[in-house]
Amino acid sequence: MKKLMMTAAALLLVCMMLMTACSNQNKTANETENTTASSETTAPMATRDTADQSYDPYAEENRYDIPDNMFEKRDGVDYGTLQKDVTYYSTVAGDNKQVNVLLPAGYDESNSYPVTYVYHGFGGDHNAHLDTDSYLMLLYGNMLHDGLTVPQILIGMDMYTDKLADKESKSEEELRFIYDKAIEETAVDLMPFIEKTYAVKTGRENTAIAGMSEGGAKSLCTGFQWLDKFGYIGAFAPDTGVIPTEYYKGTFWNVPVFEKFPQPTAENMPYYLYMTVGSEDPWNIDCTLYYRDQLNDMGVKNQTDYVEGFGHDETFWRQCFYNFLHKIF
Repeated sequence: MKKLMMTAAALLLVCMMLMTACSNQNKTANETENTTASSETTAPMATRDTADQSYDPYAEENRYDIPDNMFEKRDGVDYGTLQKDVTYYSTVAGDNKQVNVLLPAGYDESNSYPVTYVYHGFGGDHNAHLDTDSYLMLLYGNMLHDGLTVPQILIGMDMYTDKLADKESKSEEELRFIYDKAIEETAVDLMPFIEKTYAVKTGRENTAIAGMSEGGAKSLCTGFQWLDKFGYIGAFAPDTGVIPTEYYKGTFWNVPVFEKFPQPTAENMPYYLYMTVGSEDPWNIDCTLYYRDQLNDMGVKNQTDYVEGFGHDETFWRQCFYNFLHKIF
């Protein structure tokens, strides 16, 4: 009997030890899980592994809570070299045109870099978003410093494609159709000039285009007109006038460039097509979502965001450029 009681006690002791071990193991696992969650919460912007060829930009949700300090100048950050008012001859305009060129920190002519072309909105020019200490220059420099994007050359373009001396006399209607000529001019004149002048990686896999408002519409038009040249397209609250819509019908704003979007093939499908519009936008919600629906019907993959609380202004463009620069190349 005594032996039996000792055996039972031993078994009870073993059971208690096993339960304690399991409890400690579960506690360790929970602590690890909580530490991971806390780490993700306190690290709001994850860096990009630029060597990861399997990166899928569509798999990552876009962010619209980028803090103001991403758009401010910091001590100890190299913001690259901005070459202002670089002049080249445009055969389409029949006159000289100008661009601003931002070379990344550490630019080395013995290397080569992808290129992002940036259109302005209606009434702007090549200084509108890419200028000395502008939000786009500071954002890109901070992102590059923080490992959130890759080294690339940014080109601030002027959509005005006509005799420069006549620019101030043009009506809004005349400007709309003059801007349309930038679709051809960008590929025919500007890109060859940039590729001849700077250390540029060529090919659609190394070339992006983005813009906002009227520039967003022209980004869609240019990207789809030249699918063999542009692999990344960003259109932030794009205007009407890309394809026929019911919005602003009968006005010059809605004279379409295409009867329908050109159909990409497997070989020239965009690597990333990003459209976005804010819920407080007074003009371009319907047409942006219409473009999305038409592209979806064509089987063209895109990431289109309808974002609560944003309007049609620089506050929104800043957030959009963060997402685009984070995902391209």
